[in-house]
Amino acid sequence: MSALKAEKKVAVPTSALKSFLSGGFGGMSLIAAGYPFDLVKVRIQTSSLYRGTWDCLSRTIQADGVLGLYRGMLAPIVAATPVFALNFLGYNMGQRLAVELLQGQKTGSLTTNQILFAGGFSAIPGTLLMAPMERIKCLLQVSGQGGVSYKGPLDAVVSVYKASGIRGLYTGSALTLLRDIPGSTTYFACYELLKRIMIPEGTPREKVNPLTVIVAGGLAGIARWTVAIVSTYILLRLSDMY
Repeated sequence: MSALKAEKKVAVPTSALKSFLSGGFGGMSLIAAGYPFDLVKVRIQTSSLYRGTWDCLSRTIQADGVLGLYRGMLAPIVAATPVFALNFLGYNMGQRLAVELLQGQKTGSLTTNQILFAGGFSAIPGTLLMAPMERIKCLLQVSGQGGVSYKGPLDAVVSVYKASGIRGLYTGSALTLLRDIPGSTTYFACYELLKRIMIPEGTPREKVNPLTVIVAGGLAGIARWTVAIVSTYILLRLSDMY
């Protein structure tokens, strides 16, 4: 009986567009929720004016109001929104491929193995966008340290393109996938598993408590970053070797 319960199925999304839009909105929400903490962290790390987190937080609000906590947020939102949109679109595409390629029900539902496949596949579309960004970011981080110097992101993009074409912008893409696939697989697998545990089977979607979904997503996010830290460390070691 427990084995059967472990193989409860989750509905396949019916709309790729809905997955794309919800992923983009989720990315915007993620940045909006975490940005004030990131701003405070950076200010504490780069200035001796603050005695601690709460001192920095209160002084920022006193000087600039609550909106001051969101200064500079536009750039990360612009960068993160399409990445998350593609990630969730990739999960939708992965689910559909899993139904066709892997053994299981073909009636709009997924087994655990199919969810794992779809979660791993979800990293691929995002990597198509993220890999060039990661490449340029790494080049700028080491710019001027005994090698080529770049004036900024645009200069780095132009220089790499002139030297190696589009292929040059995607150097290291395989390593980026090695980093992102385990994290994406972990996230979606944990998210679906936690929803199965927390939401009674047969509950209509409109009756699901949003807080339950938020908790499932938050715990899945913790699991994802636990895996991502390890895979990022391995990625950095491989980068040093090659």
